Amino acid sequence: MPAYKIHEHSFDMVVVGAGGAGLRATFGLAQKGLKTACITKVFPTRSHTVAAQGGVAAALANMGEDDWRYHYFDTIKGSDWLGDQDAIEYMCKEAIPAIVELEHYGVPFSRTDDGRIYQRPFGGMTTRYGEGPPAQRTCAAADRTGHAILHTLYQQSLAHDAQFFIEYFALDLIMDADGSCRGVLALDLSTGELHLFKAQGTVLATGGYGRAYFSATSAHTCTGDGGGMVLRAGLSLQDMEFVQFHPTGIYGAGCLITEGVRGEGGILRNSNGERFMERYAPSVKDLAPRDMVSRSMTIEIREGRGVGEHKDHILLDLTHLGPEVIHEKLPGIAESARIFAGVDVEKEPIPVIPTVHYNMGGIPTNYHGEVVQLKNGNPDEVVPGLYAIGEAACVSVHGANRLGSNSLLDLVVFGRAVANRAAETVKADGAQARLAGDACDEAIARLDKLRNANGDTPTAVIRDKMQRTMQADAAVFRTGETLADGVRKIREIHASFADVKVSDRSLVWNSDLVETYELSNLLGQALATIVSAENRTESRGAHAREDFPERDDAQWQKHTLCSVAEDGTTHIDYRPVHMYTLTDDVEVVPPKKRVY
Repeated sequence: MPAYKIHEHSFDMVVVGAGGAGLRATFGLAQKGLKTACITKVFPTRSHTVAAQGGVAAALANMGEDDWRYHYFDTIKGSDWLGDQDAIEYMCKEAIPAIVELEHYGVPFSRTDDGRIYQRPFGGMTTRYGEGPPAQRTCAAADRTGHAILHTLYQQSLAHDAQFFIEYFALDLIMDADGSCRGVLALDLSTGELHLFKAQGTVLATGGYGRAYFSATSAHTCTGDGGGMVLRAGLSLQDMEFVQFHPTGIYGAGCLITEGVRGEGGILRNSNGERFMERYAPSVKDLAPRDMVSRSMTIEIREGRGVGEHKDHILLDLTHLGPEVIHEKLPGIAESARIFAGVDVEKEPIPVIPTVHYNMGGIPTNYHGEVVQLKNGNPDEVVPGLYAIGEAACVSVHGANRLGSNSLLDLVVFGRAVANRAAETVKADGAQARLAGDACDEAIARLDKLRNANGDTPTAVIRDKMQRTMQADAAVFRTGETLADGVRKIREIHASFADVKVSDRSLVWNSDLVETYELSNLLGQALATIVSAENRTESRGAHAREDFPERDDAQWQKHTLCSVAEDGTTHIDYRPVHMYTLTDDVEVVPPKKRVY
């Protein structure tokens, strides 16, 4: 193996990823006086948070009655009782100061006439513990909320002297013999040189793995790199069977149409022009949670009421809202519909279809953002030196189904939580354990092997097979038969990676090599997803089994843990759902039937 030159850096904390979660952690850590590096494969303001449209939930009560306890109840119900109630309490309570902070940092939220932050209704958000009218809880900057938050957090990170390593691709975690994380090895894409970032704490904020599917609202960069690195480090991922389909991706393009459109009064219609959601969720109609709306749309299409030549999609109608509402509240949506669907939303509806949007599963953590694993009978054993936040993580505030506008909240609350935790547990300029001389050998050997991979199958071919299989066999509705077939196919596709062909042998701007790493990260998570889905014989949240249509709390109210070895061997274990709260401010919400 040729010698690869490694540049060494030493930091208190290193953050991998510069989306909303990564930047909130980066600037928070720097603000606490910790020497912080942020490694990102794309320029920070190109991170996928920039595409988040609708808003961020917090019970500010600016537009009517609200209370963070109602938000807590809605989130548990939305999670279909798979969310951890201590973490949900933390998120909903901390939402209020976290959003006020964002506003003070400079996020340009839309305003009410009296100058307060504008809030819109979103699916599953109610008042009086589900008994009252829908809550206006989602704080919005028109329909470009993620864009506004991301730019503000990047500016704040620069203001607090965080160091950025931009267009660096994280290859692998550096773990020591006792299972502690000591940092990360990364490739500088512009020079082809390796950089070892040693740190007391490594924060994975690498986003979701939506690109494991053929049609997704995710950017092409959403390849779950953190989850891939965690699997290679021999750790498990949690609740991977729960993949959220957003009801309204633009038909044919996959581009997202925010739930904020329905929050502002948009209506889903079938080929008969019916507002069909009245049949499935009579009280909240088009503002039912996403898993329910996606399934209802799929049923309409299956029963022959789909729209278009192939009767394979649904219409989202905004024509009755009027130009004023569209121009003020939904300018970006009007633009997206014009570009991607050729539609003038003031005159005609948008063609939409359920599209992969969000991963509820991920790297298991507690509400401090510390990564946890099942070890020696302890389901909450902290992995020293390793943190995960945002969509890469599974704090399990979303459980089996995330409510719209809780993901931007998840980013800021838990990005902030990691900074607060590190301020208590990490000593600025503290001594770091010495790394063994061969600490990077495995990661370098893997780099060398992939760079010189000379099989018969190009990366793109394997990726296409994986995406089409996941789209077909791990979709909105699942059966034991399709899942078993999918598991067999994905195992074969995972094994075919041994025959991958990389044509570019250089190290500078080698997009072929980077895409091969990304595919490897996706394959592990695709396998964990479909194996976990076959294993869970119930329907809960986004995981809808036609052969097991009911939720089974006696057997399945538990988190799935799945590890994937390099040879594709999978192992499944479980962690209990946290049915307890942090304080006496709220009571545990016991499971009941989830209807709206």
